[in-house]
Amino acid sequence: MLWQDLFHRIRQNKDEEIRMIIYHGSDRIIHKPEYGKGKPCNDYGRGFYCTEHADLAREWSVDAGRDGFMNRYAFVPDGLNVLHLNDGTYSILHWLAVLLENREFVLTTPLAREAKRYLLRYFSVPYKDADVIIGYRADDSYFSFAGDFVNGAISVRQLEDAMYLGELGEQVVIRSKAAFDRLIFEGYEPVSAENWYPRRESRDTKARKAYLHSDRTGWRKGELYMTRILDEEIRPDDDRIRRIIY
Repeated sequence: MLWQDLFHRIRQNKDEEIRMIIYHGSDRIIHKPEYGKGKPCNDYGRGFYCTEHADLAREWSVDAGRDGFMNRYAFVPDGLNVLHLNDGTYSILHWLAVLLENREFVLTTPLAREAKRYLLRYFSVPYKDADVIIGYRADDSYFSFAGDFVNGAISVRQLEDAMYLGELGEQVVIRSKAAFDRLIFEGYEPVSAENWYPRRESRDTKARKAYLHSDRTGWRKGELYMTRILDEEIRPDDDRIRRIIY
């Protein structure tokens, strides 16, 4: 059940407990995810990173020469504070601001450093208050696309287009103690690296090739590059910034 359908059912059936299924790819079986664990430099900080799509969890569970496990959980989100970065409320720049706060970007130019300062000041999202976050997953390829934008190489539109190149999918991040308590382990599946690692690599390669063959190197008059955003002090309510619904 996708999140949009889930929220509709919650609104229509307030007395019904809604359960959804989410998956987590790992090198081990995780019966009871622990609150407070995880790396702070992940996309949305510390949390338990899952997906609604079993095949994505299978890909994320393996590495070169290492098999993994797809863990399956039932989850009851009603009553929790869910921040959905792709529901049309926020733009790609809000997602990028969260990424800039948590991931390690190499900011070697004055433009990149000022871009980070500006985006964190005007496009920050109250994600730390959320029990659950839903948003893009910044695989290596997508992380590099975001870096190109911050450094002024591509426009907002080109960054938006790049997010679709590898059929990235969304991730569901369990953040709060209350959300962790809603996770119910329902089993696991062994995942073969021989079968699933090539698919993971293919997804990244597909995105990079499409990006290289796109018009990213062509300067497009009138589009919003980071330099223009800074010069014109463009804010989130500007009509030229689209709201992305994934």
